[in-house]
Amino acid sequence: MSKKKWIIASGVVVAIIAATAIGRQLTGKTEKAQSASGNVNKVTTLKVAHTQNYVPYDYVDKNGKSDGFEVAVLKAVDKKLKNYKFTYTGTSDEDLLIGLESGKYDIGTKGAWYTPERAKKFIIPNKAIGASVIGFAIRKKDETKYKDIDSFANSGGKLVPISPQNGQYNVIQEYNKTAKNPIKLTESESFSVADAYAWVLEGRYDAYFSIKLSFEQAVKNENGAYHQYADQLTWFPYKGIETYPLIHRNATNQAFAKDYDKAIKVLKKDGTIAKLSKKYFGEDVFSYVTD
Repeated sequence: MSKKKWIIASGVVVAIIAATAIGRQLTGKTEKAQSASGNVNKVTTLKVAHTQNYVPYDYVDKNGKSDGFEVAVLKAVDKKLKNYKFTYTGTSDEDLLIGLESGKYDIGTKGAWYTPERAKKFIIPNKAIGASVIGFAIRKKDETKYKDIDSFANSGGKLVPISPQNGQYNVIQEYNKTAKNPIKLTESESFSVADAYAWVLEGRYDAYFSIKLSFEQAVKNENGAYHQYADQLTWFPYKGIETYPLIHRNATNQAFAKDYDKAIKVLKKDGTIAKLSKKYFGEDVFSYVTD
């Protein structure tokens, strides 16, 4: 055989081997993407960003793995939706929001409440992923005086100022719309009021409107920054505020939002979400949601 014919023949053999190998690889991918009916499904990978230290909602565990209640719910959603695959990244609150707007991430979870401003920027599905329980931190000696939001309002209780950019400000505004005795709202310049608990104890204000988790971490936890006040402060709930995943706006994600809603409906019905809530919070946080 001439050198030229030998090179051509070798090339044919190499091409056949390569084609066979590629065919095997493609067959493997197709089989993995097949549905129960035998039809081939297109699997779309969605990038999920979550806050990395908002325990127990979203965080990165000691082994560097994404964890938390909202992350666990999304993983359960992923199992229900065979046409999607989620990848997870723990990041800062700022990077999460910027990344969602730019399209760096497709989904973001951060214990986010619904607001009109967020709805303009992102896709917010109809079904909530979780809930924040919000209420009032008060002096323990006043626990018979202030038993709920109505008794606080009717007694003319003074509330620690709240930033208008804080979702908690909107919650009090909504209550005031129908309240017989509206709660006086004083605006704060800062989103977080560092001295709120001290102000309540001093008598400057009668209550600090705060999330249950924040009170537990700051006051009840032995390592909390205000644990020294644990025997002087108590907390009572007002309501549960539902939290939602924020989704980057594009056509693919618009379709995903509808599939997400269907999956959440199934997970609520079969008890998965209630079970996860009890695992991460010790209770069903949705039991506080009244709206």
